[in-house]
Amino acid sequence: MPVLRTTLMAATGLALGLQASALAGTGVTISSYGQRSLLIQGGGQSVLLNPYRAVGCAAGLGEPRVNAGVILASSELADEGARGVASGRFLVAPGSYRIGGLVLEGFASPHDRIDGRRFGDATLWRWQQGGLNFAHLGATAGPLSGADKVLLGRPDVLIIGVGGGSKIYDGAEAADVVKQLNPKRVIPVQYVNGEAPADCDQEGVQPFLDAMAGTTIRQVGTRMSLPGSLSDTTVIDVMR
Repeated sequence: MPVLRTTLMAATGLALGLQASALAGTGVTISSYGQRSLLIQGGGQSVLLNPYRAVGCAAGLGEPRVNAGVILASSELADEGARGVASGRFLVAPGSYRIGGLVLEGFASPHDRIDGRRFGDATLWRWQQGGLNFAHLGATAGPLSGADKVLLGRPDVLIIGVGGGSKIYDGAEAADVVKQLNPKRVIPVQYVNGEAPADCDQEGVQPFLDAMAGTTIRQVGTRMSLPGSLSDTTVIDVMR
C-alpha cells in the first residue's frame, strides 16, 4: 500500500499542478447544506460533497437535491453518500479520476478508530478547483498515516468532520489533524446544531473550536466565497 500511494502521488502531482495553473486565481463559492454536504463552485466546475438522506444525524434537515458536475461521497451510508439525492457523476471508490477538467484523487482511510474493523473504510478526497487545493476528510475517525499526510500535502482548504461519535473525529482529534496538515482554511463539518437527533452519537462544533483556541474563527453562514489565493495563516470558517 505505501508503494501504491507513493506511485499515485508521483503520477498525479504533475497533473494536479497543471490543473492548478489552468484555474489559478479564479476562486470558489461554497454553499453548505448541513451535515458534511457542501457545494463548491468555481473554475468552471461544481463539486458536491456527501449528499445525504434525512436520517440518523441528518434527521430533520432538508436533503441537498441539487445538480453538480461531480459528487464526492465518503461512503454509501445514507447520511454521508446517498445515491439518488443529487444529480451528477457519483464517485465513492478510491482511485484517480479526470472529469470535466478536474483531477480528483480518492484513497481509503479507516472509518473508525479500530482500523476499519467495525465500519470499514471511508474515502478521503483531494483535488484542485479555482486555483485552490482541497482535502475532504469529512467521514473518518482513523489517524492519518505518513502516506496520507504526503498525499494530502498542505491543503489550501481542509474540510474535516469534528462531531465525534463512532465514525467521526471528535474536537480534539480533528484539531490534531489540522495541526498536522497546517491548512490555510478549515471548514468543520459533521456536527449537530442544538439537540442531537435520536440515535445520533455526535456533538456540536464548540469542542473543536475550543481545541483550536488562538486560531482565527469566522462565522460565515451557509454560503461564502474564497479567492484563488489565500493568506498563509490558518482560519476556521464555520458554516451554519
